[in-house]
Amino acid sequence: MPAPIVSRRDIEFFLYEMFDIESLTTRERYQDHDRESFDAAIDIAQAIAEKYYVPIRLKVDSNQPTFDGKKVHIIPEIKEGLDAVIEAGLTAPTTDYEMGGMQLPQVAASGASAYLAAAASTSIGYLSLTHANSNLIETYGTPEQIEKWVIPQREGRFFGTMAMTEPGAGSGLGDLTTSATKEEDGTYRVKGNKIWISGGDHDLSENIVHLVLARVKGAPKGVKGISLFIVPKFLVNDDGKMGEKNEVALAGLFHKMGGRGQTSTALSFGEQYGAEAYLVGEENKGLMYMFHMMNEARILVGTGAALTALTGFQYSLDYAKGRPQGRLLSAKDPLAPPVNIIEHPDVRRMLLTQKAYSEGAYALCLYGHQLVDDEKTAPGESERKHASTILGFLTPIIKSWPSEWGPKSNDLAIQVLGGHGYVNEHPVEMFYRDNRLNPIHEGTTGIQSLDLLCRKVPMNNFGGYQAFLTEMYNTIASGQSDASLQLFAQQLKDALDNLKEVTTAVMAASQTQNLDLVFSNSVSYLNMFGHITIAWLWLRQAEIATKQLDKAPHSDDEKFYNGKIQAMKYFFNSELPLTYHWGNLVKNIDSTSFDTHPDWL
Repeated sequence: MPAPIVSRRDIEFFLYEMFDIESLTTRERYQDHDRESFDAAIDIAQAIAEKYYVPIRLKVDSNQPTFDGKKVHIIPEIKEGLDAVIEAGLTAPTTDYEMGGMQLPQVAASGASAYLAAAASTSIGYLSLTHANSNLIETYGTPEQIEKWVIPQREGRFFGTMAMTEPGAGSGLGDLTTSATKEEDGTYRVKGNKIWISGGDHDLSENIVHLVLARVKGAPKGVKGISLFIVPKFLVNDDGKMGEKNEVALAGLFHKMGGRGQTSTALSFGEQYGAEAYLVGEENKGLMYMFHMMNEARILVGTGAALTALTGFQYSLDYAKGRPQGRLLSAKDPLAPPVNIIEHPDVRRMLLTQKAYSEGAYALCLYGHQLVDDEKTAPGESERKHASTILGFLTPIIKSWPSEWGPKSNDLAIQVLGGHGYVNEHPVEMFYRDNRLNPIHEGTTGIQSLDLLCRKVPMNNFGGYQAFLTEMYNTIASGQSDASLQLFAQQLKDALDNLKEVTTAVMAASQTQNLDLVFSNSVSYLNMFGHITIAWLWLRQAEIATKQLDKAPHSDDEKFYNGKIQAMKYFFNSELPLTYHWGNLVKNIDSTSFDTHPDWL
């Protein structure tokens, strides 16, 4: 029996017990759904993952995309898998019925796609980016643009990308030089170069719809002068038929450490007359529009990181249960048979750590998806606004915590397998390589930490910060009413109180001291806030598990719920105390890194 991709019981716990997605069926948008339809979507995704993606993991990893000077070549099995997802209607499961979607809640869709994201790694990214691209155009584009570009993407005929980064600007979008010139017919001509474009060129779809940031000539400098354009690989005639090739050329194909199922490209736009382009919304508002896609992509990155950690955990757990090696320290008989390595305490430590990281990370991402649902469909305006406030605040943490700690979980999966984990006989080393990109793309951890501490915390008079702290304090109050959880609830309260002290101190220092120095430990603040957030989510999981055990202490799920409680205990005993160290660095304005002269390195 192959190792499970992810635990179905865990998916069901999150969807039906922790986030109670069945309650969403009372909302008008989701009233056609019930648990049966949710389970059916998960079943389909699991079947596709097991049939099309798990068998080709090694082949995808061993055969990177190639360019022969004319076209990009990708192994055909990737297209077969993508076509199966498209045929099943899972390309855009949250989309409106009239646009070809299933109109699933965001949380349910994430549960269904868990198997695909875990099994297909970045190969499924072609469809994820296409979905996000379509969502942006649907929100800000014209009816004609939706008809011409979104519908073919929803049907799976066109794929989509986002093209922001430039070779000379990197993450500094205000320095981009790609230009756009308006033509008499209302179209634009775009010229410039973009880099690190995921899915930027391939032969998997009829067309590729690029969303490109560019500066209209005469626009203000910096981020205030950026506009957003639809720039297709192939032009499309008014009758919907494919036209001639646009001036979009592949300028480079990168070969990567991991994530080899999806191309990463450099693109050149408009080497002669300029690539024909169509303005989205208004000029000079492009970055605001693109953040709609970027924030969605950041949650997807966090979710992918969590699921790659989860599948590594499941694989190493399965291996540890069936791999005999050595004897316990307490064993007196040297001729006794070897025990399975899961009997060794340090192996259990590594597995428990993986469980705490990966399941905690996925809970965080599902909470983000729940906030997206509530932002759009909660019955009251105040509920929708509250969800939007917390979602905006939490996005840097949702993106970065799974991205940082997911690879650490995968690293432990390798260690559990020992030498077998280091070779490609087993996929755990590939999981690590695939996951290692996630702290880098869609905004590095350093960028996310500055976004959190410098922008999101003080934004709207600390509105998002205070709203989220209130959510955590409410859980603490609930936990304190359970004798078995009182100690842990108090530990979380102490850590949260310390977070407030640290935040007050660093904000006060920012009024009088050098800002570069004050915020130089922003990653430590992000780590601190992220760990406290995960501890909060583990307390919530343990509260559910405790109540279920109280109701039926000897049920079939007894072991499952005890596992949840034990992972919570691990996180509180071994991980939560780290927040005080990180907090001290931030609160005391530790200057060790800041004071380091470049010449000393």
